[in-house]
Order: sequence, then C-alpha cells, then structure tokens
Amino acid sequence: MYQLTESSLNVPRTNKPRVVVIGGGFGAVNFVQRLPEHDFQVVMLSKQNYHGFWPLLYQVATASVQPESIAEPIRKLFRHHPDFHFRAVPATSVDTGAKTVTTSLGVVPYDYLIIATGTQANYFGNEQIRQHAFVLKDLGDAVNLRSQLLQSLEQANVAQEPALRQALLNIVIAGAGPTGVELAGSLSEMRRHVLPCDYPGLDFREMHIYLIDGASRVLNTLSLEASHQAQQDLEELGIIVKLDELVTSYDGQNVTLRSGEQIAAQTLVWAAGVTGALIEGLPESAKARGRYLVNHFSQVRGYEEVFAIGDVALMKVDKWPGGHPQVAQPAMQQGRHLASNFRRLLQGDAFEPFEYFNKGDLAVIGRSRAVGDLPGGYHLSGFVAWMSWLFVHIFFLIGFRNKVVVLIDWLYQLVTFQRSNRITILPLSRPSAIVEEETLHVGAR
Repeated sequence: MYQLTESSLNVPRTNKPRVVVIGGGFGAVNFVQRLPEHDFQVVMLSKQNYHGFWPLLYQVATASVQPESIAEPIRKLFRHHPDFHFRAVPATSVDTGAKTVTTSLGVVPYDYLIIATGTQANYFGNEQIRQHAFVLKDLGDAVNLRSQLLQSLEQANVAQEPALRQALLNIVIAGAGPTGVELAGSLSEMRRHVLPCDYPGLDFREMHIYLIDGASRVLNTLSLEASHQAQQDLEELGIIVKLDELVTSYDGQNVTLRSGEQIAAQTLVWAAGVTGALIEGLPESAKARGRYLVNHFSQVRGYEEVFAIGDVALMKVDKWPGGHPQVAQPAMQQGRHLASNFRRLLQGDAFEPFEYFNKGDLAVIGRSRAVGDLPGGYHLSGFVAWMSWLFVHIFFLIGFRNKVVVLIDWLYQLVTFQRSNRITILPLSRPSAIVEEETLHVGAR
C-alpha cells in the first residue's frame, strides 16, 4: 500500500508510489525529467527554488555573466508534470523506519527516497577559515564574492597606505582544481582588460593572484599533459602558482601557508575540497569518506528503497575504486539511469547496474586558453579546447533564454574585452557593511 497519509507540508494524498527527492541539482533534475510522470507522485525538497548550472558560478563571481542566466526555477522546469510538488525547504533528517523525511516545516512520508544533496565545502576542521573565506557553492556565494572583489577595488582606489592597498588587491585561491584554475584565469583576464579602464588610478601590476594547492600539479584529476599546459597558461597570465603548499589559517587579514609564509589579503577563496552534504538519520555503516555508500543500482547500503545519486553518492567499481568524480556528468547519468530503473520497477523487471561513460574533461584558463582530455587518450589545448568548452557549456545550460543571454554576454566580451555585470550587491550576511553604507548616505545629506 502506498502512502495515503497527508503530509504536514500540504502534499496531496495519493494512491501512487510517492518519490521524495532531496536536492535540486543535476542528478535530481535529470531523474525527475525522465521519471514516468503519470505513474509516480514526486515531492522535491530543496533550500533553493532554482536549479543552478554550477560550472559557471565563477563567471558570475567575476562579472562575466548574470546570476539569473545560469539558473532556472524548479517549478518552471516541471510545470507540466501532473503530480510534481516542490517545497522550498531543506530536509533535516530521515527516519527509515517510519519512512519519513523531516524538514523545518514538517514531515513528508515516502515510498522511495532519492538523496541528491550534492556537496558542501570541506574546511578540514579549520573553523577560522570557514568563518573568513569565500566559497563558490551557489548563486548567493557567487554574488557575495563578486561584491567582495568589487568593494575591495573601490577601497583600494582610495587607500592611502601602500600596505593596505596591497592587501586589498591581493587575491588568494586555495585549491587548483577546475574551480580554482578557472577562477584564477578569469580574474587575470579582468586584471588585464577590464579593471584598468575602471580604475585608472590603480597600478594593476600590484594586483597579485595566488593559486595554492597541496598537490604537485594543477588540475590533478586531468592528464599530465593537460595539467602541465594549464600551469604554463596560468603562469603566462601572471598567476602566482604555489604547489605542494597548503593554506593553514586565515584571520580575514593574513593567509598563512604551511611553509610559514604569510600573504596579506582581504580575499581568500576556498576551493580546496568538498564533502557530501549528508543528512541525519542514516547510520555510519552507510557512509564513507563523507558520502553515502551505494551499490551498482544507486541503493544506499542496507536500504532497498533509499537511493543516493550524484556527488553525495560513493559507488565503488573497478574503474573508479574511489567513486565517480564529483562533477556534473556522473550526476546527470546516474539520475537518468535511476529513472530508467524505476520504469523497470513498474514493469516488474530487475534493475540494471549503472555504468559511467566518461565523455571527457575540459577546463578553461582564459581567452583561447583551455585544456581537455577526451575518451581514447586524446587531448585538446588552446583555441580548439576553448571553443569546445564554450559549446559544451552553452549546450548543457537549461533554458533557451539562458543559452541566449550567456551567449550574448560572451560575444560582448569577445568583441569589447569588457564585462557588463560589475554591480556591487552587499551580502545579507554582512549587515555591518549595510549599516556603514546607510551611515555614509546619511552623513552626505
């Protein structure tokens, strides 16, 4: 018997199997899009009411694209699904015995549970870094970082003390994976083409961009060839690359490295690691390395009706003994595959195991600078890799309007070398800054 109990989240009763999906990322959206819409009731829970294209977050942070152009409202995505119900509330815990999900607004029962919560920043227990560093995990983070960068430039433009001006201009990025490398490259392009026009009184030879990683090479998950080419491009763009080095502390003013070196910087971007966004309620036996252990059918260990897909899932196979990469492609493929298994469930057929097809990896460093690894051991670099990156990211953006807006933004930058989204929006988490702005306006009257 399927759930007939009306949930406290005002979800209608149903005689159909109820599938509760926690999360609104690539895995969750691809699963729901391909689920037989008339055969299941779907309840999606997410703290954000939009699906975001996270590979372009750094472009929002560096004023390349508009925040709204890389996101699509979840309700709009599924407005034609007859029994889809979205609730903009995060799940706080799961009760597998009662088969319920608890949220801050109430409880919803489930017949099948899909956990697709993605990742969160991993600070490795360093509370000081957590308090002071910036991250790039959602649109709010990207807008906050953009505001931080622009406000630092405004302050540097009027700073009288050379040491303060240098600290405002210094940007430290911890983590030389795709996020760190692409962010560093984009900032370098801004430094060269955009900022000198906005701030003619500043000498941008003083603007230092540091990229720091504990590994021996950048883009450690890509091939040696791609990694070496990426590092060469970064250094040609004037990025200060420090490898075999770690950020050990940051007090909001000074970045301290493992070697003892200190860098005065008002901005530290933490891209040094992620961990699964786990939910309370599942036992430790179902977890490993900050992710949920799943079998080849995406079922969480010990539970036939609880599934995990995407970055939060750890599926160990011979080719991927440490689990699949925590990027968009595995999540999308797992979501689609799980939906196809739910079709088999309706027909009484057995589940088929998931097999990941790696379509390759691309990372962009700057204009006509990119690297890529393709299936079969092929490698791309330079202009061809750059054009491939542009095409792939436009193709996978959700929404025709988003594709057009991003394409126009990129064409505008290509022709003018400028970026039109340089708007400061004070983050809500920094009320003191808002008070200071209001005080300045009052004093000016």
